[in-house]
Amino acid sequence: MSKPLSIALLVIGIILLVFGYNASQSVSSNISETVQGAPSNKAIWLITTGVIATLVGILGLVYRRRP
Repeated sequence: MSKPLSIALLVIGIILLVFGYNASQSVSSNISETVQGAPSNKAIWLITTGVIATLVGILGLVYRRRP
C-alpha cells in the first residue's frame, strides 16, 4: 500500500473515531442507550469504521511492500 494512501486512511479513521465518540455522547444516543441498552447505530458504525480505517492505515505504514 502506498504511503499517501496509508496516511489518508489513518487521518480518516481518526476523524471517524472523533465523530463516533461525539455521536455516542449525544442526547439521542443516550436515550437509545437507556431504552435499548446500546448506543445508536450511527455511533456504532462510525466507531467501527474508524477503528478499521485506522488499523489499515497503521498497517499500511508499518508493512509496506518493497518493489
